Amino acid sequence: MKKVIALTMVLCMIFSMVACTDTNNSKGKEEDVIKIGYIGPLTGEASPWGIPELNGVKMFVDELNANGGVLGKQIKVYSYDNRMDNVETTNAARKAIENDGVIAIIGCNSSSTSIALAGVCEQYKVPHIATTATNPLVTVKEDGTVRPYSFRVTITDPQLGSVMAKFAATDLNAKTAAVLYEIGSDYSMGLKDTFVEKFTENGGTVQLVEAYKTGDVEFRAQLTKIKEENPDVIFLPALYKEIALVTNQARDLGIDATFLGGDTWVNTDLFTLAPNAVNGSYYVTYFNETDPALDEYKAKYKEKFGSEPGSAGANTYFSNDAMLLLVDVMERTQSTDPVKLRDALETVTGVKGVTGETTINKDDHNPIKPAVIFKVVIDPNRFDYVKSVNP
Repeated sequence: MKKVIALTMVLCMIFSMVACTDTNNSKGKEEDVIKIGYIGPLTGEASPWGIPELNGVKMFVDELNANGGVLGKQIKVYSYDNRMDNVETTNAARKAIENDGVIAIIGCNSSSTSIALAGVCEQYKVPHIATTATNPLVTVKEDGTVRPYSFRVTITDPQLGSVMAKFAATDLNAKTAAVLYEIGSDYSMGLKDTFVEKFTENGGTVQLVEAYKTGDVEFRAQLTKIKEENPDVIFLPALYKEIALVTNQARDLGIDATFLGGDTWVNTDLFTLAPNAVNGSYYVTYFNETDPALDEYKAKYKEKFGSEPGSAGANTYFSNDAMLLLVDVMERTQSTDPVKLRDALETVTGVKGVTGETTINKDDHNPIKPAVIFKVVIDPNRFDYVKSVNP
């Protein structure tokens, strides 16, 4: 019996030594990689934007690693599903930083979750780069001070809303407008506020501002009030499902006003959900998705993932360009220290990506880029480029 016990103790000691060796080797390997986090909706209704966005990060990193990585190291991507929820976002961010040790985070793609993420990143002094989040509060606090660890690669609601308001008043010669927006959505409320202010400044009259709650499917009560005012245009900063429901119900009620929207209108599902209702509408977005320069990128994406990014193209392109910014600052600082990367992000200048050149304004951590107007056209289904407007 004593021999058995002794043998058991010896074996345990051997296994313990092996386990320690493996752990040390794993730690060594982990130190040879640069850890980057991605936070976005990978399940749920918003996953059609999150998954292609993560794919954009993966494709960029795979190509970079195949060419030697950065600073002599490979990049490892840690992805976290926030299900487009603020609490899930903050939990994911803490896990990414505390447990997994990421040095920077790509995300989020919605304004509400990006604002939630900003607080955690500031607390831990780890920078994040939002992709398609457009509310100004993503990078600037309500008191006007900049969020030190928050950056983005897309333009903001004030720029988008201002461009659309001026376009409506001058190019479309609209004199009156109504607005229908989503209560509780930082994105929708931000665009609504800017459009109302700037349309009025450009000589127009906002006759009515109506709201709906997240998840609503019936809009006839609000639309009936809008019909009574008979506006020239209706500004609808909504997600694609609500766009389809609202425009279909509006046409059923006999409303023939031109609909206007933001970047969420860039969705080919509208051609099947509300083809006649959205025909002739206009929307403002952050870059020209019809640019032939994107063809090569789309082809590479299709080869890797089996299809083009489609309606989620913007998410894919901006996640690619967010990664470009991270590589730029790592190379310029020759460091992976999060604080040094943050400092360098404030001085990003002329970094060329698939959405054009990115220069960061250090005063608000926003990119200096033009907004773009498109028209929705049916038969054949397409988004026609109208014009670009510099800030």
